[in-house]
Parts: sequence; C-alpha cells; structure tokens
Amino acid sequence: MLTEDAEGPVALRPEIQGLRGIAVALVVVFHIWPAVLPGGYVGVDVFFVISGYLIT
Repeated sequence: MLTEDAEGPVALRPEIQGLRGIAVALVVVFHIWPAVLPGGYVGVDVFFVISGYLIT
C-alpha cells in the first residue's frame, strides 16, 4: 500500500506500526496493572524511538 506526499509515494510499514501498537499496549497494561508489568513505562520510549524513525 502506498500513500502520496510532496516527494512521491511512501510505503506504509505495517510491521513497524505493529511494534508501535505493542509499545502502546505495554503502557496501557502498565497503567491498569503495574504489578503485572513493572517495566511497562519503557513502552513510551520505544514508541517515541519508532515514531522518530518513521518521521525521518
């Protein structure tokens, strides 16, 4: 699947979008059950790193 931007077609990366979704899920689980997933806050960092990669 391709989308258009000012520079031409850009390929969507569903596998990377999936990683972002997993990072969001980790944060949500951490907020609901912090004892179950003590390191869930790392999902925020992962989300921002992946988003930064996609922006560049």
